[in-house]
Amino acid sequence: MCRDDQILLTALLFYAVNAAVPVAQSVPWWDSRGLLVAALLHVGPVEFLYYWLHRALHHHYLYARYHSHHHASIVTEPITSVIHPFAEELVYFTLFAIPLLTMVGTGTASVAVANGYLAYIDFMNYLGHCNFELVPRLLFDVFPPLKYLMYTPSFHSLHHTQFRSNYSLFMPLYDHLYGTADKSSDDLYERALQGRAGEDAPDVVHLTHLTTPASLLRLRLGFASLAAAPAPPASRYGAGSSSSSSSSLAAVACPLAALLGWTRTAFRSEANRLHKLKLETWVVPRYTSQYLSKQGLYAVGRVVEKAVADAEASGARVLTLGLLNQANELNKNGELYVIRKPSMRTKIVDGTSLAAAAVLHMIPEGTDEVLLLGDAGGNKMAGVLASALCEREIQVHVVDKDLYESVKQQLRPETHEHLLHLAEWWSHSAKTTKVWLVGDRLTGEEQRRAQGGAHFVPYSQFPPGAVVRADCVYHSTPALVVPDAFEDLHACENWLPRRVMSAWRAAGIVHALEGWDAHECGARVTGVDKAWRAALAHGFRPYDRYGAN
Repeated sequence: MCRDDQILLTALLFYAVNAAVPVAQSVPWWDSRGLLVAALLHVGPVEFLYYWLHRALHHHYLYARYHSHHHASIVTEPITSVIHPFAEELVYFTLFAIPLLTMVGTGTASVAVANGYLAYIDFMNYLGHCNFELVPRLLFDVFPPLKYLMYTPSFHSLHHTQFRSNYSLFMPLYDHLYGTADKSSDDLYERALQGRAGEDAPDVVHLTHLTTPASLLRLRLGFASLAAAPAPPASRYGAGSSSSSSSSLAAVACPLAALLGWTRTAFRSEANRLHKLKLETWVVPRYTSQYLSKQGLYAVGRVVEKAVADAEASGARVLTLGLLNQANELNKNGELYVIRKPSMRTKIVDGTSLAAAAVLHMIPEGTDEVLLLGDAGGNKMAGVLASALCEREIQVHVVDKDLYESVKQQLRPETHEHLLHLAEWWSHSAKTTKVWLVGDRLTGEEQRRAQGGAHFVPYSQFPPGAVVRADCVYHSTPALVVPDAFEDLHACENWLPRRVMSAWRAAGIVHALEGWDAHECGARVTGVDKAWRAALAHGFRPYDRYGAN
């Protein structure tokens, strides 16, 4: 049976019981006595009977005819938990009905406890088969007996690899009582938490963060249907979509977001491969608004710095900083970590060179002048981009005086003639320039100043803002299509489509493939042309989805 079959069977059984047992039709929303009944019956009869049933299913007669279907997955994933023959499912449903029917029979049933018990079964089932250790050690340190009342993904993974141990449903109590607990369970749990040393260590770690609470559900660990589709574009200064569906997602995500607020460690959301490279994406459990808050920036910085240290401890060769994890006010484009630890083995890559190259590729051929917008404060990307344009003898017009001075300091003196400061927005050059290079923010008023047919090309990791002109062309944030050999890329990266990744993330992969032994952070740059040629040589392809609104 698959997940859909179980949903239908559950609904049919609940309907049958509700129709056959009148008292089940009028249960209250809550009854605390039912919670105690369900807990005691689950720890006792349900877990005990399941343990012995499971051992019986591993007898060669029943295993060959039934249970081997479930064990076809040696390397499990969440959906493995619901792959069982129909006969097994009926027995499992009978076991799980013991607490539910007992609550009905004793008059202690309630809607909340009944549905909560089903949710507990599903959650623990998926947890045990997710093949990724995410149960924190703190839980067992605070309450040591929990070891016997709650299994972990690593505990159950041994059952799928060793077959003759760890038979328990969700509580290892009976494995310990009857001597079937695998002796390597604790060791595997510790090794899984400490990271994949040696052959399992990642080569490249991409460190990103959540944008909104709803973005949590769009990760690979969230809803697959959401992860497989691009998220609505979200500006650095606010969420993009305010539809009812987005509001519903936020409502679902808020309880999870509240729990993540207590977490001070980045978690792995995705693992990929490209040839021999092992790639991972880690997520800092903080939101864009927290990065932009002066009060919360220090706390965010501590979480990011710990993630950087964890990446080095894991053996990663390269660490890329996504979204605001490389903000100047947070860590000066990653330079802070190199200053604090000059001997750092992991190379910090902010990806500026490759991102600038991706922007240059989006500028229409034949362009001889551009308008550069953005903030002056530590805008490394604007400086690298302007330098590359001036080297190509393309005129760069800048309205903001501070940005102009900041960019000018990063240019070679002989290219200064190609950098022009426009005193006023309504100057002729500002009105007639067809290509606008925009940073984190592009207001509606600014967009209305452009002439029809103008190209808005972002050079920020965030989309610059809402689209208000139907007669202009809006380009993608800098991104690349991954090589065909890129494996296990199931989720979209924020607002980008499947198998397209931000240039900043791709830069770290190229860095590792080339074996470059240098950081690209702070004032350090790899080189725009050098990074672009290397990316294309390794199979990355230019990406630019653009069009009028």
